[in-house]
Amino acid sequence: MPLLDVQQLSKRFYIDHLQREIATFDQVSFTLKPGQFFMVTGRNGAGKSSLLRCLYRTYIPTSGRAYYAYAPDRRIDLAAAADVDIAHLRQTSLGMVTQFLRPRPRVTAYDLVAEPLRAQRCAEALIRPQVEAMLTAFGLKSELWHAYPTTFSGGEQQRVNLARALIAPRRLLLLDEPTASLDAAARAFLTQRLAELKAQGVAMIGVFHFPDEVRHLIDGEVHLGGEQPALTEERPHVAD
Repeated sequence: MPLLDVQQLSKRFYIDHLQREIATFDQVSFTLKPGQFFMVTGRNGAGKSSLLRCLYRTYIPTSGRAYYAYAPDRRIDLAAAADVDIAHLRQTSLGMVTQFLRPRPRVTAYDLVAEPLRAQRCAEALIRPQVEAMLTAFGLKSELWHAYPTTFSGGEQQRVNLARALIAPRRLLLLDEPTASLDAAARAFLTQRLAELKAQGVAMIGVFHFPDEVRHLIDGEVHLGGEQPALTEERPHVAD
């Protein structure tokens, strides 16, 4: 059973003042195995980010299926699952990284990054060095660790967002332009961390502003555009 089995997934938006539907992507199909990393490609407006948001269920797909194997021999259709089930998956095994952070008021950067480890009931003595190492690696100044990200610049917020999303492995990770506001050093660490997660069996799908920096990690491409969105395998995947 693949980790993710997407079958003819489509998304259309209804534009009220035009009284018409606008298609973003149509009839997308692919399968993803543990440890595989696919890049979503296509022209601007082809629906690359919308595809990821449909899989994370920020958007509800117009049609199609997206079966996610959340446990051995058990799967759920992300396109039709109840909101409570989606919320549970987001807490346990489904992650998404975007270039934007919507931080909660009066929650520090440190606490935001620590939350995924605390949810796993890790001891605070083990949490602190991991959080500090992650924030340092992404280039967030130590004097900002206990400040509120609501006051940060966009680039600083993105660093917190990445540290939070990548500190604890997920089974499926969706990456929507995660490098857009990062400098070269932070992008290099991100690439290193993605390689570590891939080696641990995390499956990933991403849209990248600097695709060449992760090209060596990519197993295939989901190309959006034209009449038939296509999956192109770039190299064979060796199952664990």
